[in-house]
Amino acid sequence: MQVFGELLITAGIVLLLFVAWELWWTNIESNNAQQEAVSQFAQEFQGPVTPQTPAEPADYGDPVVMAAPEAPSTVFGVAFIPRFGAQYSRPLVEGVGQAQLDTLGLGRYDSSTMPGGVGNFAVAGHRQTHGAVLDSIHTLVPGDKIYIQTKDGYYTYVFRNNQIVLPNRADVLLPVPTQEDAVPTERFLTLTSCNPRFGAEERIIAYSVLESWQPASAGPPAAIAEQVAANQNQKG
Repeated sequence: MQVFGELLITAGIVLLLFVAWELWWTNIESNNAQQEAVSQFAQEFQGPVTPQTPAEPADYGDPVVMAAPEAPSTVFGVAFIPRFGAQYSRPLVEGVGQAQLDTLGLGRYDSSTMPGGVGNFAVAGHRQTHGAVLDSIHTLVPGDKIYIQTKDGYYTYVFRNNQIVLPNRADVLLPVPTQEDAVPTERFLTLTSCNPRFGAEERIIAYSVLESWQPASAGPPAAIAEQVAANQNQKG
């Protein structure tokens, strides 16, 4: 009985250490990697980091849509979500495998379009571990802005609604989410993560639609200009 009791205590300690590693240490490691990725992207970004005020309201035409990265784990942009905090900025990477989501943050489904494209730009991210990039996804309210920065410029999406689905609901990634065979005319952003916060029995899906875009030469939207400049001033 004494040996059995000691084994149970040991097993309990090991379990507690695993939980601490999963919920604490993986976040520290991933946050460091993501901060470095954001900083490197910002250092290479070509364009002003303060908003440029045109003499007249500018019409930049249709959004520029960059080609999809050829290699998984390529960082192609940064996401800013003020609802998640004034300093929230996370890298956007190619791919939704463990190698991408466990380290680099928000991964793009390769079946989806790129930022600004007609159809569905869909990304995934962890909720509670490995940086917890979408931990606050449930706090989004209609009208919240989500800003995407790429080498070409800035894309402003407006959150519409969320949905709780089972993990096998791949139709949320369709060009028109959940509508099979529909021809897209709008430009969607779909965020996907696990639900509930400490489980994975379901998926929480957040849908947004493109409101506007501006090229890199126009500078960032005023709402994220301070964080864009801070990212560029960080050491990678």
